Amino acid sequence: MAEQSGRPAFLGRRVPDAFDVRQIVLASGAERAIDEAEWRDAIVVVESGEIDLEALGGSRRTFECGDVLWLGGLSLRVLHNCGSGPAVLIAVSRKNGDEFSADPPS
Repeated sequence: MAEQSGRPAFLGRRVPDAFDVRQIVLASGAERAIDEAEWRDAIVVVESGEIDLEALGGSRRTFECGDVLWLGGLSLRVLHNCGSGPAVLIAVSRKNGDEFSADPPS
């Protein structure tokens, strides 16, 4: 995964400074509860590995390296890494207070 001045790249490209970039790593066998606020306004790519998204009703769907996701506004409960290695997600969102952001400037 390419990085730019300490920031992860998104789909191999530099992300403009007007956006926040986060890298989320789930170890093999790990799970992470979904916090709706964490994913609001974020486009997410599975950079490596694979993850299962579990809905509130218990159904699951698997996403693999290269898949692009929108996790906000979905009825999700938890992320699972059922793979043999770490799963890496890169999330890109607008910075708060950006002229296009729905959030007021802080």
